[in-house]
Amino acid sequence: MISTTEAANTHRNYDFELGIPGFRYSDLYLPEKLEQLASLFYQDLKEKNPSLADELKGHIESKGSQYDQKTQSRILVESAKYLAEFVAKLFRIEKEYDEFRRKITEQDSIWKYKFFVQRRAIKKFTAESLSQINLAELDQALRELQFEAFDRTLVYDEELAIAKITEELLQAEESLSKPETAAKASETVQKISKAYEKLKDKTFGKLFSKAILETEAQGDLLKIKATLHLIEQWSATHFFRKTKNWLSFKTPHNLDYQNLVRLTRYKPELPEAMRGLDEDLRRRDGFKLTDTRGTMRESLYEVNYCLICHERLKDSCSKGLKEPNGETKRNPLGAWLEGCPLEEKISEMHLLKRQGDSIGALALITIDNPMCAGTGHRICNDCMKACIFQKQEPVNIPKVETSVLTDVLSLPYGFEIYSLLTRWNPLNAKRPYALPYNGKNVLVVGLGPAGYTLAHYLLNEGFGVVAIDGLKIEPLDEELTGSNGRFVPRPIKDIREITTDLDERILSGFGGVSEYGITVRWDKNFLTILQLLLSRRRYFRAYGGVRFGGTLTIEDAWNFGFDHIAIATGAGRPTFVRMKNNLIRGIRKASDFLMALQLTGAFKKDTFSNLQIRLPAVVIGGGLTGIDTSTELFAYYPVQVEKILKNFEEIASEFGEEKVWQSLDEEEKIILREFLEHGRAVRAERERAKLAGEKPNFIPLVRSWGGVSLVYRKRLQDSPAYRLNHEEVQKALEEGIDFVELMDPREAVPDEFGAVKAIIFERQKYDPETGKFVGTGEMVEFPARTVCIAAGTSPNVIYEKENPGTFKLDESQQYFMPHRVVRENGHFKLVPAQQDGTAFFTSYERDGKFISYYGDNHPVYAGNVVKAMASAKLGYEKIVQLFADSAKKADEKIFDRIVERLDEELRAFVVKVERLAPSIVEVIVKAPLQARKFKPGQFYRLQNFESRAPIVEGKKLLMEGLALTGAWTEPEKGLLSMIVLEMGVSSRLCAFLKEGEEVVVMGPTGTPTEIPENETVLLAGGGLGNAVLFSIAKAMKEKGNRVIYFAGYKNGADLFKREEIENSTDQVIWATDYGEPIVPHRPQDVHFRGNIVQAMLAYAKGELGNQLIKFSEVDRIIAIGSDRMMNAVKEARYTVLKPYLKENHIAIGSINSPMQCMMKEICAQCLQRHINPYTGEEFFVFSCFNQDQNLDTVDFRNLSERLKSNSVQEKISNLLLDKVIKKIGIDN
Repeated sequence: MISTTEAANTHRNYDFELGIPGFRYSDLYLPEKLEQLASLFYQDLKEKNPSLADELKGHIESKGSQYDQKTQSRILVESAKYLAEFVAKLFRIEKEYDEFRRKITEQDSIWKYKFFVQRRAIKKFTAESLSQINLAELDQALRELQFEAFDRTLVYDEELAIAKITEELLQAEESLSKPETAAKASETVQKISKAYEKLKDKTFGKLFSKAILETEAQGDLLKIKATLHLIEQWSATHFFRKTKNWLSFKTPHNLDYQNLVRLTRYKPELPEAMRGLDEDLRRRDGFKLTDTRGTMRESLYEVNYCLICHERLKDSCSKGLKEPNGETKRNPLGAWLEGCPLEEKISEMHLLKRQGDSIGALALITIDNPMCAGTGHRICNDCMKACIFQKQEPVNIPKVETSVLTDVLSLPYGFEIYSLLTRWNPLNAKRPYALPYNGKNVLVVGLGPAGYTLAHYLLNEGFGVVAIDGLKIEPLDEELTGSNGRFVPRPIKDIREITTDLDERILSGFGGVSEYGITVRWDKNFLTILQLLLSRRRYFRAYGGVRFGGTLTIEDAWNFGFDHIAIATGAGRPTFVRMKNNLIRGIRKASDFLMALQLTGAFKKDTFSNLQIRLPAVVIGGGLTGIDTSTELFAYYPVQVEKILKNFEEIASEFGEEKVWQSLDEEEKIILREFLEHGRAVRAERERAKLAGEKPNFIPLVRSWGGVSLVYRKRLQDSPAYRLNHEEVQKALEEGIDFVELMDPREAVPDEFGAVKAIIFERQKYDPETGKFVGTGEMVEFPARTVCIAAGTSPNVIYEKENPGTFKLDESQQYFMPHRVVRENGHFKLVPAQQDGTAFFTSYERDGKFISYYGDNHPVYAGNVVKAMASAKLGYEKIVQLFADSAKKADEKIFDRIVERLDEELRAFVVKVERLAPSIVEVIVKAPLQARKFKPGQFYRLQNFESRAPIVEGKKLLMEGLALTGAWTEPEKGLLSMIVLEMGVSSRLCAFLKEGEEVVVMGPTGTPTEIPENETVLLAGGGLGNAVLFSIAKAMKEKGNRVIYFAGYKNGADLFKREEIENSTDQVIWATDYGEPIVPHRPQDVHFRGNIVQAMLAYAKGELGNQLIKFSEVDRIIAIGSDRMMNAVKEARYTVLKPYLKENHIAIGSINSPMQCMMKEICAQCLQRHINPYTGEEFFVFSCFNQDQNLDTVDFRNLSERLKSNSVQEKISNLLLDKVIKKIGIDN
């Protein structure tokens, strides 16, 4: 952190005095000042509670080992109350916090009333005895009583008002039961007496008189008991008739583990199909937050339901449930009841929340879960599963945790309080305040939950941390981050300064799977909060669009000056479902769909992003990813068709409908008519709902169009989602999806256009004797126009696949083989270890440097967000131990030098955008490391930043990730060139990139083209393929190869980079379909009018003159162009060209599969089907891993079909961009 004076010279001075004398806001980011602040707190505690201060001191000095668990909990809970007061004073919010606590404790009356209802009122009456009660009359009597005697309760809602009245009456009843306290009840008695005098001829008076006769008591006590009798009667009647949805009337339901969700089997002809009950359905409209986390009262219900088990050492929610022999229990569904993976102090937190002390409660949470913004409601439930209530509804612990955080964030400077508690928490025995920079620097690979949590822990230990992620990470406002901690950041007084509606939020990419894999059931503003927490740290930097193993290697990390590498790359390769036609158009992996939806902004009204789905939709799988995919398909379809309708109307108004329809083929016309019809129905429902003053109900519409079904091969209760998180199954059913059990996929059925139209499943049955599921042989066909496969993933160990021998893998070849580091003779060395959750090192060791692994890369911690974070909590200490002797306070310039080099090497800036031809643009960027790593044939992912994308005519000019092959590089200058064929919106937007604009250039990725030595090579380039081939040609020539190049163009005017092509080839045959011919510059080169195959045949026949290289000499053919062009070359080799070619030549095509993440085997959008021509065997290749594929096995028909997956949207978007360009007068 630079000084305030320095900051004022370049940035606005945001510093201010805090409420603790001698401290300013800027001090909260200085380790030495944090240490002083902790000392002041301990001193303050000593003055207020000397014995507690001594106990806390012992706890801190012993790093938590001095006291038993029960004593430790008591010390922390009591100390947290003082800490909350200290923090409130620090930020000068004592009054606001007192008022906040008052609002919480004011609710205590509810829980007393709840006890009264359920332990007294409903015990006194039965539902039958109250069946004849005139409830309206009782309602009127209580209203009269409230207005006359308890008018002070009129400021409350009805439940709290009744609770307050009952509480006062119960206090009076208790006072009157003892002579020595009877006087305390006099005011209440007088109020009842006066009310009766005024109301004796009204409803209350009549019922009160009756109650007097039915009540056994005397004097003043009789009046109080008679009034309570009326309230008992009123409460019991409402309770039994279920007329009020009050928490005071709520009773926990018993758990039937085979029936944990409410559903109906609605299809007699298909008994395996289930859906939610009509009364449970929720109306969802788009991609705003679908679950607002409930009310303050709802979270207070949970903490008052909690038994506060830590006081009896029964807090299984935190520690897990154990068998008598000490082993972890399983529930009836077989799920392990291990409790919170972080061992968060849950019961203690509940106690403080119950008392209204949310700052104190948050202080306890952050001891074990400092990044709690990333957990909580709708994220984790390991704690709930292990709640002591195993036979009845558990306490909703995640909801409480999130409510505690939300409570604090809602306070003035709430974000600053949470931020402070993550790096300064004097209750945290292991690390009460962040340490100063120690000169050691760690590269964290992956910024998902494990990565960002690990970064936090290491920062607090004094390490410099640089994190990289393959996803684009949007930058935050420098005023908010303080330019990554280099000056005083703008303090956030109101959390709404950094939050927004989720359907308008910039998709930052930070958080990995939490960003793209978790849906809007969870508030992703929490990711912004987490990103900001880290981005303000002086010794933290994050770089997005950097692929480990591609852009940056292990050797690069050591050369940059890193001391350790921590791998937290998360999940990787999706699991394949073996069924016939499993990759026809319309079928995709769930991760592909979720990424396309939640990283490109397809659901946003102001983007051009394309994600085309049709109904009916089928999701195959039974896990939480399948649940999320199903709900988002259901929600996205109305958004999609409404957006298409609006865009269609805009371009039709501008260009006329005929132009739109002329651009489409017959299939696309069918699809667009379907979308427009559905879009109008969605619009009509929206208008109907507006007139009715209600939310639109799209569930009947989506279901009428085929709906969304999640189909699983086993029973519902066997599915991972149900076993581990049945609450999410319930929520999904409430959004309208169907769940179909006992169906195993066998075949995808294509329509006349080659797109999926149905899935055939084999009905399964459960054999209770063996516990296995067996096929019945009965086939069931499900209509399906969209199919998403959610069958699980494997860990991301792609580095080892690209660089075999770097790491040892376990027997499954999916996980790193675990190792520990031990010290011998003053040096650390690796030893193999058991995969038991305590070993975090890979097999890599070089010059005393090691690599550790976390999250989904670690089998013990794979599977959910909180386990991933737990791996960081438990594993960071292993890194700290490596440097325990050498880490000491160090000069900040050590870290700055690393960051300066990384900024220079990794950040990409546009140098030049040049039009080479009418539809060809060259983008030259400065990205030194990306340029140096390039090898011919590899490609990059180019994107602009959403936060910096211009908005024109209400549309954000945001690019989807473009796969662009490197054309040329100048490593010494750090330059690389990518050539773009303007086909879709994103490729056309490249022309609008500005000189100096920062962009994401992720890569290089893919596999370098194999460059043989001393061969004869034929290169066949079509269109944009020529932008790729001249670099390959150059590499070929440098290896002593002879090169003949067939360069095909639609129009001779499309020619570009002619000189580069000629300089790297022995002979060029220029082929054009029309336009001006390409006049050869060299005597050996010729021009041919026709397509590239015709040119090759003419050359082979000798019709083009001198054959510098005969086809019979060609060892290798490399074809790059459109799928049609490459397929034509493939077919010609077995037909017209066969007589001229060497029989055993190699033929390679660079396959232009649709691509999205390009991070190698992650989203699987790039999957390419292959067929062995000899055996007919089907296999698949990830094109982003290796784009150069055997021409003989590529299924080009399948490729052509999959390239049309978004064709209707793409054509509509292109016309819409034409309109935008026309409106602003830009000549593209």
